Amino acid sequence: MPSVFLFLGATCAFLGVACGAFGAHGLKTLISPELLAVYQTGVNYQMWHALGLLAIGLLRQQNPVSTLLVWSGWLMFVGILIFSGSLYLLAVLDEKALGMMTPFGGVCFLVAWLLLALSALKKTQQPSSAGPKKHSRYH
Repeated sequence: MPSVFLFLGATCAFLGVACGAFGAHGLKTLISPELLAVYQTGVNYQMWHALGLLAIGLLRQQNPVSTLLVWSGWLMFVGILIFSGSLYLLAVLDEKALGMMTPFGGVCFLVAWLLLALSALKKTQQPSSAGPKKHSRYH
């Protein structure tokens, strides 16, 4: 079964590495050290939450019907877009107003982690199947 959260996590990690390299090599001489630190904060949060998405993707393979994991994954992804995205834009454009969006991404992160914690407390649910189970000696 394809996993959207494994895909998003791997993609966000790839882009996080690319953004980090761009910041370290491409932006170093173009923006102030303060704005470079803001940019690097976006990279750090993107990478940590990309790992969170990968974890959610793996956990969903064990518990594919967990709505808590689904919500956690989407909120974590939206958090990356809003939190890290706003910091990238703030640093590159030097537009302080973009910083007003960053806390909304932070709230998405907090709720995502809380939902992930709650999902750990719930019993793993198995998807329902129609009809009797067939047993095979090849399992």
